Amino acid sequence: MTIESKWCSAIAGGVRIAVQITPNAKKTEVIGVLDDALKLKLAAQPIEGKANEALIKFLAGALKVPKSAVTITHGQTNKRKLVEVRSTSLTPADVAKVLLPA
Repeated sequence: MTIESKWCSAIAGGVRIAVQITPNAKKTEVIGVLDDALKLKLAAQPIEGKANEALIKFLAGALKVPKSAVTITHGQTNKRKLVEVRSTSLTPADVAKVLLPA
């Protein structure tokens, strides 16, 4: 059974995740899904790419992939971003299980 959600979809060689970030939070955490994007708070400032770096580090750690496997493909300077995670074993269902609060 495949769970295809609007915020996370399967692509060749991995998954694509739509995220919406709120920088300058007290701690980095997942809030939930809002408007077809995974809403995240990041404990990083939106300057000099620090928030993007924190996002990549967080997703890589949560999904247990190397940081080099996580790429922000759209929205480098935007709160809404598209992130691609290269992993042959990850499915959108796995991502949802790991990232969404139960």
